[in-house]
Amino acid sequence: MSELTFYLVDVFAQKKYAGNQLAVITNAASLSTDEMQSIANEMHFSETTFILSNEKHNGGFDARIFTPFKELAFAGHPTLGTAYIIKRFIARDTAKVVLNLKVGQISVSFEKNAGQETLWMKQVPPVFGKIFEVEQLAKVLQLNPDVFDLEFPIQEVSTGMPFIIVPLKTLDDVKRAQINMSNLLEMSGEVRGGILIFCPQTIHKENNLHVRVFVDLGGIPEDPATGSGNGCLAGYLFHYRYFGTDKVDAKVEQGYEVRRPSLLLLKAKKIADTLHVEVGGTVFLVAKGKLT
Repeated sequence: MSELTFYLVDVFAQKKYAGNQLAVITNAASLSTDEMQSIANEMHFSETTFILSNEKHNGGFDARIFTPFKELAFAGHPTLGTAYIIKRFIARDTAKVVLNLKVGQISVSFEKNAGQETLWMKQVPPVFGKIFEVEQLAKVLQLNPDVFDLEFPIQEVSTGMPFIIVPLKTLDDVKRAQINMSNLLEMSGEVRGGILIFCPQTIHKENNLHVRVFVDLGGIPEDPATGSGNGCLAGYLFHYRYFGTDKVDAKVEQGYEVRRPSLLLLKAKKIADTLHVEVGGTVFLVAKGKLT
């Protein structure tokens, strides 16, 4: 393995040492899949990404995403963090970064406002899957059935990675949730990605929703900021008119229960019968180094 440059960034953070951590390795085409997996396990963040080349291929940059345990076709905060590194160190003059991922091409645009740069990731249109019974998720989350918001369904949604979207009533309900692994394992054939729970009560009044995400079956007990899951949530909020409007423009807080406060911006609207979903946030560079 030749010497490789790596970057550590915090994604969906409002300052350093918050949000979701990510390691980005550049010029990684020489690495085998096994070597990438070993490096991702060494970094041991929820994900590590590998930019294969500094040159574009088919209009985008080839990249791969790994958890400590497996490769992913798509994930949200790795997409934003990788695009940030490409714009800052590889393609400085670009207005948009396109990543070639296993799920397909994902574009990230950059918006500056009052000196702060927000990255916006356009996800693939959401696919709506199975609707679950309250009792199933009540057992998994160790909550009483009466804390679930029955006005809206519990449903799997995917914008590249599937999440079960679970609406709850109050902030206390969301905070009390704890995964029961025995009951989760009984559902393992139906939980293809993660479980996202949310409510309209928030810690900070300027935000619209409070979210927690569990990906225990993927080796991540609780994720501090989940771009892919919140993209699914944005599609869900639009589909069921959660806010009573024909578009979604929401601020989501996540990560407080694991001491990594995060802020994600959600947009969803229909254009010519296609539901467009975008997730935005800010990225901070924390460190740069070499793998030897």
